[in-house]
Amino acid sequence: MNLSVEGLSFDYPARSVIKNIRFSISKGDFLAVLGINGAGKSTLLKCINRILKPYAGEVYINDEDCFKLKGRQLAQKIAYVAQSNLSIRIKVLDAVLLGRRPYINWDISNKDLEIAQKALEILGLQEYALRYLDELSGGEQQKVVIARALAQKTQILLLDEPTSSLDLKNQFEVAEIIKKIAEEQHIAAIVSMHDLNLAIRFANKFLLLKDGEVFAAGGIEVITPENIESVYSVRVKIEKFEGIPIVIPIRF
Repeated sequence: MNLSVEGLSFDYPARSVIKNIRFSISKGDFLAVLGINGAGKSTLLKCINRILKPYAGEVYINDEDCFKLKGRQLAQKIAYVAQSNLSIRIKVLDAVLLGRRPYINWDISNKDLEIAQKALEILGLQEYALRYLDELSGGEQQKVVIARALAQKTQILLLDEPTSSLDLKNQFEVAEIIKKIAEEQHIAAIVSMHDLNLAIRFANKFLLLKDGEVFAAGGIEVITPENIESVYSVRVKIEKFEGIPIVIPIRF
């Protein structure tokens, strides 16, 4: 599986947001989309998923033009987890079963239930299946919405800042789960992130956005002090601790 984004551009009425975005990833990749607030990270994900309609550009999965697919067909290929998810009065299993909507014609099948239960198992949420979503912690709720996306059985996962409101333990757990899902389920994950060190720890591909454009894209080689300073306007050093690169700000 290969996802190719070619020349995506989107404007709001008052301003340009993303311009000529190009990159490609394959199954098993965890792509971290990085940049300051307003760089276009969330807009990019919404354009890929056709929540927003770009005025230029295409998205292909295995040479198939995603923008020519019907909504249900697209939902069978791309799953999207928004930046914030409302905690509503719904049982966890039912919330995960929402991920099966693109496949359900009349009623939930045994196969749908099996897929939802397997998604809960992968996320370690089996014991919460019959609890209500609004009774769970923020970290548990975030895992539920990822389980819902996983139950959607797509080739691409789009996650908009899935760790931004979580404590340190849950940030690591969620990022590790995304990496594991990408590798073991043979899908590609595109994740907008703020935490550079979390991105370096778990992602294998990086897309740095500046002023709505691609500043750098590639593997760990693009995470350099010079690139970070250019994108974030902060001088940094990159040191290694137990073999793991760590970004250390040295001047604001």
